[in-house]
Amino acid sequence: MPVTPTRRQFAVRLRALRKKAGLSQEELGFKSGLHRTYIGSIERAEQNISVDNIHKLAKALKVSPEELFK
Repeated sequence: MPVTPTRRQFAVRLRALRKKAGLSQEELGFKSGLHRTYIGSIERAEQNISVDNIHKLAKALKVSPEELFK
């Protein structure tokens, strides 16, 4: 599956917000209830992430889901 610009943008933003929060992929995974390898694959734009998982990540990062797309 080719990487879309939207998925790439989401990946870059997620990584930036995670680093800003001072979290490792493992810590974000724990806080969001998602596996650390899944977090990594999202950050590499390999996953077409679901709305439910976007919500979990936003909650763990203490941002709105919309913040993940800016």
